[in-house]
Amino acid sequence: MTIQLPVMIDRTSPVPLYHQLAQQLTAAIEGGALKPGDAFENELSLAERLDLSRPTVRRAIGEMVARGLLVRRRGIGTTVANEVIHRRDELTSLYEDLQRSGRAPVTRVLSYDAEAYSERAAEALGLPADTPMLSIERLRYAGDVPLALLHNWLPPRFADITEAELTEHSLYELLRERGAKMVVAQQTIGARSPGGRERKLLELSKSDPLLTMTRKAYAGDGAAVEFGDHCYRADQYAFDITVHER
Repeated sequence: MTIQLPVMIDRTSPVPLYHQLAQQLTAAIEGGALKPGDAFENELSLAERLDLSRPTVRRAIGEMVARGLLVRRRGIGTTVANEVIHRRDELTSLYEDLQRSGRAPVTRVLSYDAEAYSERAAEALGLPADTPMLSIERLRYAGDVPLALLHNWLPPRFADITEAELTEHSLYELLRERGAKMVVAQQTIGARSPGGRERKLLELSKSDPLLTMTRKAYAGDGAAVEFGDHCYRADQYAFDITVHER
């Protein structure tokens, strides 16, 4: 059920109309009148009800989406966003980040290959190019919201990890159970537009940005344990990084 909020637009005010609308709708979310997951009144309905142009309403909604307050989902419409997950600059998995924030992680295994070959992944793991590795691709949800596409390659000694385990546990938890405790990682963080498959799986539009991260994780003995190539919905996820003076 869509909630229609009372909104007062002052056409004599120097504050732009789109900003007035965004401010009042933001206040409704922050004040609890709209809850996470609530359906949000669509652009056309808002424009007609408030006698505003559709570009004005579209700009207000776009501003709120960019701030992570609203989420556009294909086939569902616009809803109030859940809390954005923040990954701190520590060596944790997304599964663990979700648990820590109180959101329920759900995993769908998209592909599983215990004899996969990838020159790029083998080089990252310090293995010969012809080494068969465990390759897994997962779609991670926060509740029912698709959050991230996670593609990982692991050395062959971890080929006993099963698809069933991956749906129920953190990858890092499974690695620790097998004696591999990650102590340091090299990460590269970026952003780009989503491809067609990513848009479909993560329920994005062409204009929605993706956060990307590649990671090489190492155990205490210096051995590479995992190579990951991941992408995240920017409206649902953020990286928090602490920097220090040299």
